[in-house]
Amino acid sequence: MAPAAIMLAADAPKLSSANTGFMLICSALVMLMTPGLAFFYGGMVRVKSTLNMLMMSFISLGIVTILWVLYGFSLAFGTDSGSLIGWNSDWLGLSNIGLTELWDGYTIPVFVFMVFQLMFAIITPALISGALADRVKFSAWALFIALWATVVYFPVAHWVWGAGGWAYELGVIDFAGGTAVHINAGAAALGVILVIGKRVGFKKDPMRPHSLPLVMLGAGLLWFGWFGFNAGSWLGNDDGVGALMFVNTQVATGAAMLAWLIYEKIRHGAFTTLGAASGAVAGLVAITPSGGAVSPLGAIAVGAIAGVLCAMAVGLKYRFNYDDSLDVVGVHLVGGIAGSLLIGFFATGKGQSTATGVFYGDHTWDQLWKQCAGVGAVLAYSLIVSAILAFLLDKTIGMRVTEDEEIAGIDQAEHAETAYDFSGAGGGAARTSAVPAPVAEAATRKVDA
Repeated sequence: MAPAAIMLAADAPKLSSANTGFMLICSALVMLMTPGLAFFYGGMVRVKSTLNMLMMSFISLGIVTILWVLYGFSLAFGTDSGSLIGWNSDWLGLSNIGLTELWDGYTIPVFVFMVFQLMFAIITPALISGALADRVKFSAWALFIALWATVVYFPVAHWVWGAGGWAYELGVIDFAGGTAVHINAGAAALGVILVIGKRVGFKKDPMRPHSLPLVMLGAGLLWFGWFGFNAGSWLGNDDGVGALMFVNTQVATGAAMLAWLIYEKIRHGAFTTLGAASGAVAGLVAITPSGGAVSPLGAIAVGAIAGVLCAMAVGLKYRFNYDDSLDVVGVHLVGGIAGSLLIGFFATGKGQSTATGVFYGDHTWDQLWKQCAGVGAVLAYSLIVSAILAFLLDKTIGMRVTEDEEIAGIDQAEHAETAYDFSGAGGGAARTSAVPAPVAEAATRKVDA
């Protein structure tokens, strides 16, 4: 063997049991985020929509898993074609991947990388569901997930993370999904709700969260699982970047929660539990693309800015008259945009990339323009294609339940179940059918039409 070949073989990555175990744990943490999201959304809807909201998240675990195994992984991370999509026929059905075959350039098996990315693919369409609460047929939603994952998520994941993808090659920084996950889902949510319309009684009837404790539980599970989502995206634990991301995830989330609460106290006069939970999620969203590129002080700035911007953005639906039921646009789209663009200001050049923002290095705007390109392209593509998918489904099988079913409750209409059984509450027939009054809605949602 020639000396160069000997050196090449010696330098080739080898399977790391430590990194493999770490990434399997991170994958499980990301999987937990989807049930956590279901709780978070489920507590924010009215009693009559609770089960449907839980199911709209939960069903993604089944649908996207099968699609990912069949062809999704190949489309997202296969050999690049035209910087737009990937393909690897050996990955169809995952039947031709060796158990110890390493992911290119890393010390973990392909199977481990595959399952970690699967969990991202699962939660992204589930994020969209919060904007559509109370009014979408479950069968239509399930079909939408399958179509959207295929024509939107898989290609966008390739753009951003796949070798040869145009955004990847341009140098757009997205550590763990600010563009591919949050802007993608937020823009899709906006596209769909513009097509299917508003809930019956929007801006007229009270639509308050029925269980704020459930919301807080969901937010806590999301926060916990997000450490796997973010720190795991470095695909190893060798050089400290994953640890930096872990720290920045905590720091930015805390800063965003405080910023949201301060804003709503000034604006509405109260510190609300819904504001605390929403602020935490806004911080998690914003630090997702940026946490590997900024310092902990930069993470405070990213979190605080995103917390205020998202708190302000949740009221836009009343001003512009679109019914984003659970503020997916206000939190995920706005938070994803904020986190992605702030990289162009706060990137230090010492983390995942040597690129620096306006406030560091040579004080150039180069990285900011790259971030703008990534944000704008993903937003436009997801918004337009999602609206087209919703329009086609609405004109064929119909996207919405009937008005009577919506008023009576989508849980009963679509699932023949209810979330809570009050028949054993006691006190006679008059009390057995009573439903407790909803918990007061957070002041951040009380925006005049």
